[in-house]
Amino acid sequence: MKTPYFLVDEKKVRENAQILASVMEKTGCRILLAQKAFSMFSMYPMLRKYLAGTAASGLYEAKLGHEEFGGETHVFSAAYRPDEFEEIAEIADHIVFNSPNQLLKYAPIAKAHGKQVGLRLNPECSTQEGHEIYDPCAPGSRLGTTNAQFDRSLVPMLDGVHMHTLCEQNSDALEQTVAALEEKFSDVLHAVKWVNLGGGHHITRPDYDIDRLVRIIEHVRDTYDVQVYLEPGEAVVLNAGVLKTTVLDLIENNGVQIAILDTSAACHMPDVIEMPYRPPLIGAGEPNEKKYTYRLGGPTCLSGDVIGDYSFDAPLSVGDVLTFGDMALYTMVKTNTFNGMMLPSIAMLKEDGEIACIKTFGYEDFKNRLS
Repeated sequence: MKTPYFLVDEKKVRENAQILASVMEKTGCRILLAQKAFSMFSMYPMLRKYLAGTAASGLYEAKLGHEEFGGETHVFSAAYRPDEFEEIAEIADHIVFNSPNQLLKYAPIAKAHGKQVGLRLNPECSTQEGHEIYDPCAPGSRLGTTNAQFDRSLVPMLDGVHMHTLCEQNSDALEQTVAALEEKFSDVLHAVKWVNLGGGHHITRPDYDIDRLVRIIEHVRDTYDVQVYLEPGEAVVLNAGVLKTTVLDLIENNGVQIAILDTSAACHMPDVIEMPYRPPLIGAGEPNEKKYTYRLGGPTCLSGDVIGDYSFDAPLSVGDVLTFGDMALYTMVKTNTFNGMMLPSIAMLKEDGEIACIKTFGYEDFKNRLS
């Protein structure tokens, strides 16, 4: 295939899904695919064998989950559009609101459609370091209802509550956050039928403490007599995809060796700039760890379109193909065509070893977006 392209490993996705299914089996919790991280629906038929449904961030994701995945369809939005809510109420099973205002405005419509209603709570417990852009509990956050904002007279309207506070974290962070949730909202937890503990749980990471997760779920389940939900995105496809790219040119500036690739941080892996982070590159090392160090950047006009500095055992050459790891999550869903960049193709490494091309993109995909 022509680079750049994403290659998703079917076998690895299945292995991740089996781990998540084992947590459901042990605890009775229900785990959903958070489509904001991964919405490659050609893999939904396999994933639906292991997971309970999907979590959506709005109408389009809710429709995709409802149409292609099945099972339960949950949706949360910081604020719903009046012209979309009726359709959401028709297809979603659980509808979670961000504020008491939205709850009061839309819950009657959701109830009239026979749907479950929830409110997102903010336990005001930050457990992250270095990822403020992804910290829903940061001071001044727009996400979730704090204890001070919550009018207890609204509790009879609720079927459940939701929180999402984590980002790529282990179960110790969840344990700390659940304790904060209980301290502020235990009376509410006793009054509802389900509790959604959100996403950000790196359950399929090798060092993740699943036994602790099981204890936390069982504690919430048994203490409050509720159905527990989790909605990870990254854990479903962690380490299950790569991005293949080709070296287009090699230049030097003030002693810095630079390789221009046919992939772009800004267009194809924007979390590199937003988060920021340095994606793993198979066969490469940290800067100066190996003999030859290069700064890898994209071909766009953005000066900061830089993926990072990497070292190699041998010099790079124009035409070399490089492989970035862990590229199934928050990549394909965030790609864009800034500068007229071509979107990477999408392929699947099937369990029988065949590589199947799932989707290719061309000029029309760029042209038709804006006119």
